[in-house]
Amino acid sequence: MAREKGTMLDTEDIFPEMDFHAVSGKQISLPNNLLRNWTVLLFYRGHW
Repeated sequence: MAREKGTMLDTEDIFPEMDFHAVSGKQISLPNNLLRNWTVLLFYRGHW
């Protein structure tokens, strides 16, 4: 699995704060915009 100078999250780890631009154009701030305890995130790079 490719990683860039980071560590993988483990059980009960706190998700780091990050900001993303959604496809809809809205700004998503994680973990502040997570509504539930369990969330699946899908990152789609598009094209290389």
